[in-house]
Amino acid sequence: MSNPYRSLQHTEAIARAGLLDVTHYDVSLDLASSEETFASRTTITFTSGEGETFLDLKPVATHAITLDGTSLPVDLLDRGRVPLRLSAGRHELVVEATMRFRNDGEGLHAHVDPADGRRYVYGMSFMDAAPSVFACFDQPDLKAPYTFHVTAPQEWTVIGNAPGEQVEPGVWEFQASQPLSTYFVTLVAGPYHLITDSHDGIKLGLSARQSLARELDRDAEELLTVTKQCFDEFHRLFGIRYPFGDKYHQAFVPEFNAGAMENPGCVTFRDPLLFTGTVPRGLRVQRATTVAHEMAHQWFGNIVTPRWWDDLWLNESFAEYMGSRVTAAVTQFDDAWTHNAWARRQWGLVADQRPSTHPVAGNGAVDATAALQDFDGISYAKGSAILKQLNATIGDDVFLAGAIDHFTTHRFGNATMNDLIGSWERAGAGDLTDFTAAWLRTAGPDTISLDRATGELVRTAPDTVAAGESSPRRHALQVAVITGDDTDGTDVQITDVTLDADRTPFVVPTGAAVVPDPYEATWAAAVVDDTTVTALLPVLAGVNDGRLRSGTWNAIRSAFHQSRLSPAPVVELVASVLPTETDDDAVTTLLPFAASAAALTDAPGPLLASLHTAALNRATTADPGSTLQLSAFLGAVSTTDDVSLLGTWLAGDVPAGVVLDSDVAWAVRVRLAVLGATDVAELDEALAADPSAKARVEYTRARASLPEAEAKAWAWQRFTGEVDVPNYELEAAGLGMWRSGQEELTAEYADAFLDLLPSAASVHAGWVLGTALRSFYPHTALTAEFLSAAEAALDVEGLDLTVRRNLVDATDTLRRRLTTRARFA
Repeated sequence: MSNPYRSLQHTEAIARAGLLDVTHYDVSLDLASSEETFASRTTITFTSGEGETFLDLKPVATHAITLDGTSLPVDLLDRGRVPLRLSAGRHELVVEATMRFRNDGEGLHAHVDPADGRRYVYGMSFMDAAPSVFACFDQPDLKAPYTFHVTAPQEWTVIGNAPGEQVEPGVWEFQASQPLSTYFVTLVAGPYHLITDSHDGIKLGLSARQSLARELDRDAEELLTVTKQCFDEFHRLFGIRYPFGDKYHQAFVPEFNAGAMENPGCVTFRDPLLFTGTVPRGLRVQRATTVAHEMAHQWFGNIVTPRWWDDLWLNESFAEYMGSRVTAAVTQFDDAWTHNAWARRQWGLVADQRPSTHPVAGNGAVDATAALQDFDGISYAKGSAILKQLNATIGDDVFLAGAIDHFTTHRFGNATMNDLIGSWERAGAGDLTDFTAAWLRTAGPDTISLDRATGELVRTAPDTVAAGESSPRRHALQVAVITGDDTDGTDVQITDVTLDADRTPFVVPTGAAVVPDPYEATWAAAVVDDTTVTALLPVLAGVNDGRLRSGTWNAIRSAFHQSRLSPAPVVELVASVLPTETDDDAVTTLLPFAASAAALTDAPGPLLASLHTAALNRATTADPGSTLQLSAFLGAVSTTDDVSLLGTWLAGDVPAGVVLDSDVAWAVRVRLAVLGATDVAELDEALAADPSAKARVEYTRARASLPEAEAKAWAWQRFTGEVDVPNYELEAAGLGMWRSGQEELTAEYADAFLDLLPSAASVHAGWVLGTALRSFYPHTALTAEFLSAAEAALDVEGLDLTVRRNLVDATDTLRRRLTTRARFA
């Protein structure tokens, strides 16, 4: 069975955009008549040339299609498309259909909150999902205003892109929106808890499920303050006011796939960003940068939208860069760039070193399905880093002037990379041809390393550059030389270096720690050698510069990713610095990294024990009640094999300052499950006592983690589709299923996973298909036999593009882990 719908090809989008000019959408939805389906009536007015094209529509049933008053056969609908033969001139197309509420985070997603039984709905029209809500010409460069009419249960509030009001009980009328791409269109409907405010003439709103009302009330001041500060800064930087009316609502919605979505007038966020307990500070920084990221999109992406997905960096790279920049500049989270280094840098570097790497711009998105795979660390983290480099090169005034020209020239329209480059060049950037070719059009990162034998820094081009050719990139960076010992303390020497050749002299003291690009001034995989890891052992704890520490660890992580470092010394270094670490981002990043490294050794037990001891040490020495203490304590939970200690903690005997809230308790239960020290009955009892949506996800993770055949079969049913569950539970089941030390239980499922790949797209679709593949990939099957089988699976003809991309990426990780194990066994 194949995917029942066709994905829009780039060539088809070009042809349709050349034929059509969409004037207006009028959409009526009835959300009150059924909990499974809803009625959708769409009237589209447009002009066209003479020719043939198609309408996008993904209904449960089609009741009527009328073109200029003439009925068309409803059975014309084929795999999500209605063919249209058009004469030149103005047209009106009316479609009446029944659509299905979904539970995969796309289309109109319906969620029943297990905490209180209330029902909530939100729209996610992104990438192929809009036609499951309303009939449309679904591509980014056919923008039009939208007018919505919604019938909903009387106790519901309905919020959309444009201002709206309830004109009679359960009936909502909305003003016409500004011109929107189809993927921006949303509705958020249900008995949501609302908070309102205003700032500088803009009406601000927040909403969340009633069961999260306390959390929203608690966090509202912080969220609104960040929002106001960011609005002021964006207005100052661009001199162009927020262009989508006088309303900016931020809705925290359940089971959302992405971090957030920038829908004009009604931004949607995943509601785990409303924290149900105390969380590491890094999560609050992440939330603030996400708020700023989505606000940046109102200019980068919403005023001006890419013509096609091969330029999605025009959206995401800019929002990533501006989100961190503005957060660091004007909010309390002035360490946003340090957080970015810990949380985002490796995401981009790892993606850029995979076989599936692609250029930042012109990524070759042949269709919408292929484009979805490129919403990755390259389009976000790498693109952001390169924009930061460009800003440093051409200057902030020119950078901003070019952006303003871009917004003004293409206001409420669409544009390409060449359009933006032209705006920068007109603003005074000079000829950017070489920059574009080297940084935006060339995939893969250079690797920067030290050759101690010759006393040189080595710049190695990626495989994407022809063999024998030099890298086209010039790197302006710093190099840190770190020396000292326990007696003399730590000494750090920073030297500015420009790498415009493959080898550049750089002599260092014998045995000193050398970290290229510690402040991450350029986009490259800067790596350290084993001598540096050894030299850092007595001195790294004495480095107090947070950016230098994060950059040093990223160089270690990059070297480890390239199988240049032995796992054991890396784990030893992590364990040595944790007791003095002051950044909870470091703790939450380094502990999983080190635990994963330990799993590649012949004797991981003692290494994990050293990590547990170090984490527990920090949990008992950190300020009681601090987020640093919480991060360290959760790390201690995840690395212990002491069932008795876990039981003591779950009973409430935790270090002073740690609060045994629901989140912490479920973390302990998950670890107990991994160790086989709990059972289904105890987990059922815990879920009954805590029937929240978040607890249900953690219950799924815990149950799938049990070292029992029944638990693995239970999890597997969710991957095969035998049991249908919402997206968050699906992901948790997969991540819980594959646990180190449980290989005998999961061995049969490794080959079964590969066997199911050709049909996976008939079970899961869209965003969730990728989620299912990533979470259920057998990442603990660390054998050469499984690697060979996975590589062979890539040769299967007709493999869905989402399936192929995720298989390529996960298999690359497996290959690298096996290489490290073999090299350092």
